[in-house]
Amino acid sequence: MTTTGDISSVTPNFSRRMWIAAIVVAALQTAVLGYMVGERAWGLRSGVEVLLKTAPIDPRDLLRGDYVTLNYDISRVPVSTLIGGAPTENRKNQVLSVRLKRQDDGYWGIVESSFGRLEPKPDTVVLKTLPFDYFSYGDSAPPPQATISVTYGIERYYVPEGDGHNIEDARNHDRVAIAARVSADGEAHIRSLLLDGKSVYEEPLY
Repeated sequence: MTTTGDISSVTPNFSRRMWIAAIVVAALQTAVLGYMVGERAWGLRSGVEVLLKTAPIDPRDLLRGDYVTLNYDISRVPVSTLIGGAPTENRKNQVLSVRLKRQDDGYWGIVESSFGRLEPKPDTVVLKTLPFDYFSYGDSAPPPQATISVTYGIERYYVPEGDGHNIEDARNHDRVAIAARVSADGEAHIRSLLLDGKSVYEEPLY
């Protein structure tokens, strides 16, 4: 004759384990979220503020729901600024260090770049790109005006519902700029969106 176990003793133990697992998962999620918020807040409070000029973008791609897609002058890094010149082989998951310096018009622009580390220099900041795949020109020299398209993680800005089209129109008329803060490790966070030089949306420092 086949006997069965005591289900009444198994079920409470199983339920208890499930509750413990759920609590652990929730705690980990909270910790990760807290770390992300804290890291962003620290970057906004302690980073060096730079003013970035936005660049033209296809109007059809600018607005996506409740956020605006942004492009910058520094989104295209001149190959001529690369220390040591352009690599002759393709590279995957590369990060480019880009040194910015304030220009005469108040905006910050690229003065040099490197696939390696850039040491700190007075009156400059070093901004790191998000990983990207680099495609070389092989043994041929790149054209004088060749650039590398990159992103920095600040290409999206959320706005109140209904405001996006006004920003889009202003953007098409070269009236929008972004104030960003760059942390010591090269990560950028948008501090505010400026319209005609005046801040219209500003991120809290928490």
